[in-house]
Amino acid sequence: MKAKEIQELIDFISNSGLAEVKIETDEFKLSIKKHAEAPAAKAVENHYTPIPAAAPNPEPATQKEAVSESNEHANRSLLEVKSPMIGTFYRSANPDADFFVNIGDTIQKGQTVCIIEAMKLFNEVESEISGKVVKVLVEDASPVEYDQPLFLIEPQD
Repeated sequence: MKAKEIQELIDFISNSGLAEVKIETDEFKLSIKKHAEAPAAKAVENHYTPIPAAAPNPEPATQKEAVSESNEHANRSLLEVKSPMIGTFYRSANPDADFFVNIGDTIQKGQTVCIIEAMKLFNEVESEISGKVVKVLVEDASPVEYDQPLFLIEPQD
């Protein structure tokens, strides 16, 4: 294959939604793999990581608020909901709509908690656990990185 043909193949694959392609002939081997972005048609898998309650680094206005928030979370086992991709974090479907979840809300497995926009595709992020939203770690309409913590959830027993 010529360089131009390879470039055209890469462009075609990047526009097709395929995550990985491997081509092998007697003359060459070619492997093309996209970043860990999921197609918009599928629900995005969330990454939940148990963390100690003291791990979040809150930035409250006063030291007194920091101490009370630290004590509030001291005896809870919290899970981080992490971004499954690079993109823009949205707490609601549009600017006029209510947020999908707020602090203190009880969420159910399968419930949409936010949207991540990546390359003009809006991917709903669904909860894989039931529990109570303890903290929202990202501002609405902010860019997020892959595996960046978005929410703290107190799982239901």
